[in-house]
Amino acid sequence: MGDFNRDGNLDIVAGTGTLDIFLGNGDGTFRAGATYSQGAVSLAVGDLNGDGILDIVDGYGTSLYIFLGNGDGTFSESGPTYPMDTGSMHIADMNGDGIPDLVFDGAGSITLATLGMMLGNGDGTFQTELLFPVGKEIAGIAVADFNGDHQPDVVVTTYDGNSVVSLLNTGVVKFFPSAPPTFLEQLVGTTSPPQTVRLTNTGSTTLSITSMTVAGQFGMTSTCGTTVAPGANCSITVSFSPQSVGNKTGTVAIVDSASSKPQVIELTGTATVVSFSPTALNFGNRKVGSRITLPLQMTNQGTTPITIASISTDSFEYFETNSCGTQLGAGASCGIEVTFAPTQKGDANGTLSISDSGGGSPQTIMLTGSARNQ
Repeated sequence: MGDFNRDGNLDIVAGTGTLDIFLGNGDGTFRAGATYSQGAVSLAVGDLNGDGILDIVDGYGTSLYIFLGNGDGTFSESGPTYPMDTGSMHIADMNGDGIPDLVFDGAGSITLATLGMMLGNGDGTFQTELLFPVGKEIAGIAVADFNGDHQPDVVVTTYDGNSVVSLLNTGVVKFFPSAPPTFLEQLVGTTSPPQTVRLTNTGSTTLSITSMTVAGQFGMTSTCGTTVAPGANCSITVSFSPQSVGNKTGTVAIVDSASSKPQVIELTGTATVVSFSPTALNFGNRKVGSRITLPLQMTNQGTTPITIASISTDSFEYFETNSCGTQLGAGASCGIEVTFAPTQKGDANGTLSISDSGGGSPQTIMLTGSARNQ
């Protein structure tokens, strides 16, 4: 909804196979206005070029279209189209420059598990999309100030029905990569290789850092100090040192002059007591109709027994046998043998999956091989 012809009455833009304008009469009824052949699945309304007239952003198929308002209830399709996946989208000033930006779910060929954002140029065009992985397919988006720092944040719901993910606006503080550091299948009692996040001060004044703390079963070092000059960057290095089995979460919280609330880097990791040697199997290039078997050892590095629910392969060209049974004692190992029996020429990749109670289940071992005729 919006006042498209500036008569003080709310109007409606609606889209299915066409883009249709309905002009308000001011009494709760509407009359048909302009119709455009461009279809629409998702719509957003805002003044994109600063002329005081409402414009329309139209998402349809895998493209985004801009319709600039003429002020009389009609619109002109203008500028380039942009790649995006059709879904929920919102117009908001995300970077505080007074120019409307666009937030939407997915971008072009990127999966819908990614939040997309395009910063506006102020003339009805947008910059290249910025991508923020969410991890699960997005069902809906809302934009509001969720932490009271006077900056617009984004919250998304996911199609699995179990997740609400908040993405807090960090203002002039930019983090790269934007995806939270994730540590996969780290053995309990060990420390992971480090991952580094770069912090950049995109503002025009010096960023003052009061404190930087880490929470959870994670470690942190930083080169940031107490100040970061305009345009400068520093690094935050984190590692994962799990003390117990399971999925772990943590944060790096930065109290600085960019916001009245801490900047937060989310951390996730999966802790396990199960190890494999080797960690992948490569069967090389084999003749069609031949067979080759490679061994794999599974070890319970923990102090209590674990239960093994299943061991299986996902390709008909690989099959396994094992001596593991349904339980593996503390400190014990068992053997798994995987056989590659190619039936046709070409690459043949697969996965060995082990479901167990040792953390990080299912454990996966990549299987690679190829076959030739002779």
